[in-house]
Amino acid sequence: MATAVAAVISALAFFLLAAAWSILSSYYLTPRRIRLAMEKQGVRGPKPRFLVGNLPDIAALVAKSTSADMPAIDHNIVGRLLPHYQLWSKLYGKRFVFWYGSEPRLCLTDTELIKEFLSSKYVQISGKSWLQLQGSKHFIGQGLLMANGNKWLHQRHVSHMGYMVECTKKTIGALSAAVAGGNKEVEIGEYLTRLTGDIISRTEFDSSYEKGKQIFHFLTRLQSLTAQSSRHLWIPAGRFFPSKFRREIKSLKKQVEKLLMEIIDSRRDSKEIGRSSSYGKGLLGMLLAETYKKEAFSYTLELVMDECKTFFFAGHETSALLLTWTVMLLATNPEWQEKARSEVQQICGYQPPTADHLPKLTLLQMIINESLRLYPPATLLPRMAFEDMKLGDLHIPKGLSIWIPVLAIHHDEEIWGKDAHSFNPDRFAARSFAMTRHFLPFASGPRNCVGQAYAMMEAKVILAMLLTSFSFTISENYRHAPVNVLTLKPKHGVPVYLKPLRN
Repeated sequence: MATAVAAVISALAFFLLAAAWSILSSYYLTPRRIRLAMEKQGVRGPKPRFLVGNLPDIAALVAKSTSADMPAIDHNIVGRLLPHYQLWSKLYGKRFVFWYGSEPRLCLTDTELIKEFLSSKYVQISGKSWLQLQGSKHFIGQGLLMANGNKWLHQRHVSHMGYMVECTKKTIGALSAAVAGGNKEVEIGEYLTRLTGDIISRTEFDSSYEKGKQIFHFLTRLQSLTAQSSRHLWIPAGRFFPSKFRREIKSLKKQVEKLLMEIIDSRRDSKEIGRSSSYGKGLLGMLLAETYKKEAFSYTLELVMDECKTFFFAGHETSALLLTWTVMLLATNPEWQEKARSEVQQICGYQPPTADHLPKLTLLQMIINESLRLYPPATLLPRMAFEDMKLGDLHIPKGLSIWIPVLAIHHDEEIWGKDAHSFNPDRFAARSFAMTRHFLPFASGPRNCVGQAYAMMEAKVILAMLLTSFSFTISENYRHAPVNVLTLKPKHGVPVYLKPLRN
């Protein structure tokens, strides 16, 4: 008996020592090592506090800067959304280190170094940090956005097939009917979110479209809860503490996965009993076909579900926000709205655009690019170094995250000129090397947004059809208040007046 008790005590002591060492290493020794390594290179930053790092400072600055709506429609939003960047870049220069809890982050705005870091050279030794993976665990799991290393390389290759041009041609007729009618104030953001959700439901789930819409509804709520709960990830073992957020997140996750499994089981049964020769069309059908291949890497059903959630989120969110901000910009710049309408009418007439028309809509592309510059869906790009690396003149120690403030780069007057905060699509008329180097709405390199071509095509189709169907002006009820909720959103939506141009 005494021996058994001693064994239990020894095991418990070992566990406690291991836990204590892990906390000491994660929250003191590793951050100290990285801080000293960066200080030797002349890179400094705000002093972190134990455990919480600079999170209280960031939270206080953001709370203050976003406490009220902006007094007018002003596109100079860096100080509102990234007040900590604005403050610390003035105090320490554009290269500085700060702590997100115990995770050290190097702010990097040098686009030459950014392009190198995001290139294939470092793709397997950098990726999502532990904090990012934990934050997305119940939202999109280990889907393409969160996969690292060889797993990411394989997933990227397969999923990209789901975004081929042919998959979106079928939606053009449906879009024409969707934008018809109305002569009243419309909250265009809600409308466009539903529309892009419908499109990705059809693209991804094909005949299981109605269940796809339910999944879209649950994922929208999950996104908001994930953003709120991620603020507490820095607490040691905090993910094990019970909370209202976590309970609702887990409940929603179960509902999403139940619906996905119903669709998957239906596809699998149809194939096995011979009712269908494949697992169906759309992304889900391709992922299920990949699951049952006898290869070194194959999808598990859990990964199939994570992938579906990932593309549901990325496939509609990026497009919906791009469209919403672009409509706001055109509604407040009627001369550019008219130029765009003239181009669409000249190239497409009054018919829905075809795939052949889209490359010819160059002015519309300029407008979309300027919208993405001013209001990029993802304002930040964090990537962690999994190994020591040399980046230009910098030694990047293992465990340091590179924090790329896309919004700040897109609004930098040294890059874009004195009118950096103004809507001026003409700046994209000549696609110079320098411009593309500083333009990062979809990241860069092999890990850039897999849905980029899909989002651009969808945006052109919808905008072209809106422009030939309606003129739109901003409502006096519009309140300009951009906020970050994982992505850059208009806090109060974008109400506009739509005036039909044809009977």
